[in-house]
Amino acid sequence: MNAQQAGRQVERELLILLRHMNMTRPRGPRKQAVLDRSAYVLLTRIEAEGRPMSIPDLVEAFGLAPSTLNRQTAALLKNGLVERTVDPNGSIAHKFRITEEGFTRLTAERDISASGLAEVLQGWTPERLERFIDDLEQFNTDIERLTGRPWPRANRTTN
Repeated sequence: MNAQQAGRQVERELLILLRHMNMTRPRGPRKQAVLDRSAYVLLTRIEAEGRPMSIPDLVEAFGLAPSTLNRQTAALLKNGLVERTVDPNGSIAHKFRITEEGFTRLTAERDISASGLAEVLQGWTPERLERFIDDLEQFNTDIERLTGRPWPRANRTTN
């Protein structure tokens, strides 16, 4: 199999994976996602960065238009998930810091997602789990290398 053929198969499986992720979300009153996708991604990135981030920081991190990130951060502000803070380095750019409510909802969303994934992974051997996680991490870091947009990662721990 060459890289082009593998690319087609990986693309198909990723499409199916994303569809499964969307379909397995709880539905109905009181069972909707705690956060929408863009809020989840932005909050996760700010948390991973370990510091407040400005619109230019987010543009650099995601490669999205400032107008898109302005809209998304405005929604986060409106919902009390982030707050504006002054840049301690003296820049005129405001930075966004996750609020307690933002952390609470991010943690709840992450727990829902992790529980669903744990259910799928139940029964996998520890060796298979490690290999799968290593391969996913390698896949993502290769994408990050090509795009020039690395995602901050804490050292992985095994339990």
